[in-house]
Amino acid sequence: MKTTNDKLFSQASTEVVDLHRFFVDWFVAERADQVDFGRFEAVMGEGLTMIAPGGQILDRDAVIDHVRSSRATCDNGFAISIEDIRPGWQAAGTIVVLYVEAQLRAGKHSRRQSSAVFTTSSSAPNGVQWRHLHETWLQVPEH
Repeated sequence: MKTTNDKLFSQASTEVVDLHRFFVDWFVAERADQVDFGRFEAVMGEGLTMIAPGGQILDRDAVIDHVRSSRATCDNGFAISIEDIRPGWQAAGTIVVLYVEAQLRAGKHSRRQSSAVFTTSSSAPNGVQWRHLHETWLQVPEH
């Protein structure tokens, strides 16, 4: 029988949802001035790697620079929803979380399957930091 650390999954799930709320607020021009970018930097763990949906491998600095430079680049119709969130592999203080990220940007829908590795961190807002993120398109994005 598979056992899960419900607290760790709960913390990581909350972090996934909260971070994507941050993205919406940061990217939407009308709300960007009210957002604390330090919150984003605090949850991106040292040594973070991200594999973007197109296959690019980004390190922590590249991820932070990309998000920082994307501030206020979307209109008020931009939205993200997190679907089908579930736990994957885990060990003491580390968990893989799987979820689908659905976006609406400039009237176009896209979906990506994501897997993220989190480790516990007493200084992070939800008690976990992102260590690795891998995103894969679930369909070819509309251009």
